[in-house]
Amino acid sequence: MPTVKITIRKNGPYRVEAPEGSIELVDAEGNQYDLSGKPAFSLCRCGGSVNKPFCDGTHSKVGFQGAELAVKKADTAGEMPKP
Repeated sequence: MPTVKITIRKNGPYRVEAPEGSIELVDAEGNQYDLSGKPAFSLCRCGGSVNKPFCDGTHSKVGFQGAELAVKKADTAGEMPKP
């Protein structure tokens, strides 16, 4: 059984669930986020959260559509997805 579970929420964040202390989350400069007491958290995909990298629900206000939906729409329309 996997220790870490990441769920892609439809048009929403990545939901990360793992035993406390089993995940290290660092920013581009190598600074570590404090995940103490957080066995689950959501990571922003829309880019609009004021609490990045964590989700604050902004995706629902800005009409964010996940890339997986855009690819499915392009495939059904007979178009090639853009890289």
